[in-house]
Amino acid sequence: MLVVSARVPAERRLAVTLYAYAFLTDLVLLYPVYTLLFADTGLSVGQISSLFVLWSAAGILLEVPSGAWADAVSRRLLLCLAPLLTAAGFALWVLVPSYPAFAAGFLLWGAGGALRSGALEALVWTELDRLGAAGRYARLAGRARTAELLGVVGAMGLAAPVLALGGYPAVGAASVAACLAAAAVATRFPEHRAARAMCHRQAGTHQPGTDQAGGDEPGTCQAGGDRPGTDQAGGDRSDADEPGWLASLRGGLAEARADRSVRAALLLVPAVAAVWGGLDEYTPLLARDTGVPAATVPLLLVLVWAGTTVGGLLAPVGERLTDRGFAALLAGAALALAAGALLRHPAGFVLVGVAFAAFQLATVLADVRLQARISGPDRATVTSVAGMATDVTIIAVYAGYGLVAGAAGHAVAFAVAVLPYLALAGRLATRRPARRVRANRSLSENTGVS
Repeated sequence: MLVVSARVPAERRLAVTLYAYAFLTDLVLLYPVYTLLFADTGLSVGQISSLFVLWSAAGILLEVPSGAWADAVSRRLLLCLAPLLTAAGFALWVLVPSYPAFAAGFLLWGAGGALRSGALEALVWTELDRLGAAGRYARLAGRARTAELLGVVGAMGLAAPVLALGGYPAVGAASVAACLAAAAVATRFPEHRAARAMCHRQAGTHQPGTDQAGGDEPGTCQAGGDRPGTDQAGGDRSDADEPGWLASLRGGLAEARADRSVRAALLLVPAVAAVWGGLDEYTPLLARDTGVPAATVPLLLVLVWAGTTVGGLLAPVGERLTDRGFAALLAGAALALAAGALLRHPAGFVLVGVAFAAFQLATVLADVRLQARISGPDRATVTSVAGMATDVTIIAVYAGYGLVAGAAGHAVAFAVAVLPYLALAGRLATRRPARRVRANRSLSENTGVS
């Protein structure tokens, strides 16, 4: 096994770094109280809503360009910069609380999220593939999502006592500290891809005989392989070797357009992730409509959090699913969510938790399918396109939910929102298996991705 030291296997180092980074990135004590900070500063509901629009717009506009930048420069570098931008935004909020500072903070937070999205998935997949362990991507990705959830839960638990002790400045300082810690952890990510990525770009496409992390068969683009001094985040490449941001952007978009299997996997990500990701924001309102006291709402939401956590941990089992199995997973989740919502009873949240577990699992598996089908060097760019599509679709979900909930209530809105999942499940269950290129066929067989 390839090792980074005499004691620590490379794969274990990658996994531990990933989990720590995911946990610290979401250990933000401002999460449960920042709307209170805005209101206490004197902002109206309209002003607060406009801040959310700025936040979403920043992420959408920067998602794909940042992915191309990660492919052209360094994915690890962007993972370091992302929490630093977020920390700067949080510092503005508590140092000069005002609408302009809140707006600037959301722009920085949105930019940080865009830098991280795409770059993280691409780095993890590429490093695992380099180690011959791409089949473990689903396991690591699922556990990373669980680590994020644990970070959010930890932030929710710590926010109240810290706020009581030191007010908003203390909560803000703790949030900044978590972001700085995440940036420090990001420096521990390995990154070995620079020279071989250049090989693929010079060839114009991914060729048979090269693995997805850049591994070469004899006689294929050996010049400048992974040798000392070529690490992307700090190597000695000359400026002439730099593929450039525009080349990365063009390469990633070209792969998404030209390869039908990549395009289908890319579209699957927002189709799976967006609806339930948007509905998650409305689960407190759904819980309140069951008739429970306000103090009981958090207890019902624990079922949702628990389900989401379990779903991420089930990824290694779920990656064995065929298209029909994946379709059954989506259909079952949709029916469980609709039934749980329409019960209008606290017991229905057991079904809601089960549905969120299945949707979390399906989201991880959709990401696994996308990563398995990308064959070129611009992996972060392609992944960021999927992230941008998810963000845009979530905005549409918010708009549609508002219309339906305003007319028929939250339970009906949840039930109507899952109809696209039933349509998608039917499409997956009846479509013919796609033809795969040779490199992806062997990888799919090893990882259980169909």
